[in-house]
Amino acid sequence: MAEETPAVDYSLSNPDTLTKYNSAATISHKVLEAVTKLCVEGSTILDICQKGDKLLAEETAKVFKGKKISKGISHPTTISPSSYITPYTPLSTDPEECDTILNESDVIKIQLGAQIDGFGAIVCNTIVISSSKDKKFSEREADLLLATHYANELLLRLMLPRGLLASGTEEEQAKAAAVKPYSQHQITSLLEKVVKSYGCNLVESTTCWLFERNEIEGKKKIVLAPGEGVKGEGSPAVGEVWGVEMGVSLGTGKVKTLDNRPTLHRRTTTTYGLKRPSSRQILSEVVRKFGSFPFSLRQLDDERAAKMGVVECVRANVLRQYEVVGDKDGAPVARLFTTIAITKNGIMRLAAPPALDLSVLKTEKKITDEEILKILEQPISKSTGSKNKNKKKKKKPVKKAAVEKEEEEDEDEESSEEEE
Repeated sequence: MAEETPAVDYSLSNPDTLTKYNSAATISHKVLEAVTKLCVEGSTILDICQKGDKLLAEETAKVFKGKKISKGISHPTTISPSSYITPYTPLSTDPEECDTILNESDVIKIQLGAQIDGFGAIVCNTIVISSSKDKKFSEREADLLLATHYANELLLRLMLPRGLLASGTEEEQAKAAAVKPYSQHQITSLLEKVVKSYGCNLVESTTCWLFERNEIEGKKKIVLAPGEGVKGEGSPAVGEVWGVEMGVSLGTGKVKTLDNRPTLHRRTTTTYGLKRPSSRQILSEVVRKFGSFPFSLRQLDDERAAKMGVVECVRANVLRQYEVVGDKDGAPVARLFTTIAITKNGIMRLAAPPALDLSVLKTEKKITDEEILKILEQPISKSTGSKNKNKKKKKKPVKKAAVEKEEEEDEDEESSEEEE
């Protein structure tokens, strides 16, 4: 009798899992950096998205050679203009949208991701288009970027399981761990205080999802500023990977569906006997190329046929269609997306947007809530002490960085007055 093949452990307990997540994250970071350089005034969104996907495919092909595992794109390259909230990627066969360009001062969101063996690492960053290397941000641009940055930092700390980084006696650690996790209502309430400090609002129904192998919308989710009939489910725990999203608007944060053609889709678990040959062909190609990860119709072999074949697939619910959603007021929106792993040592940022240069963002607004400032000062992981270079140059706590930034601005104002 043949022996049964033992089930593969795909949890974070298996070092190979974290290795694959990190490999995918490295690729996502590299491509994000390259795509960011392509985002200049006058460049077309379609061209940037196509080049980004080409880079993702090339980079994933270089790793784990000879291994019989899936590799590729966990999220296609998307470029969302100022008031657009959801990922956006136009089609070459849509004349009204294919020539959409980036304009000076556009607040754009770049999102993309790679996957190795079904472990996806997705990242999103927000930048402001400028023809000048020494971009001077307006106060409202600074408000938006700072609100998004600090709200994201606070959210990561609120997602950290209570007591995980607690020190002291065993009794004190047990007491800290027994504290209930922040409820989703509490999370939204605290985040709203942060963004309102900068005259901004959370984007309605911004959602963070539990990640699993071949799945970026797992059984748990955190919904920020939930809309009517929308609610989250579950709390983050050790051993989990999450896709953490933060959306902030200079307007009310309310959303509306735009008239743009939905081009992003994703396979569901629904099975259905499709009638049209073009629909069956499209579904077959999707399963072969993308599995259950999101894809754009422009990534399929025949874009025009895809636009027709996808209709029945969506109607039969074998493919999920992502509508293009924007800010109801047409106000600029900033968005960040971070893929994190929660380990016994805290939160590990797998794929994360680059650090924000706080020194170039000038505003009179600031966070004054002491509870929030105290949480922001807390670390998100234990210091392992294994890297000497980290001892030489320690990263400033978020609260300290914010306070020092305010002091620098005060000094600048005093210097200006003396010169006058």
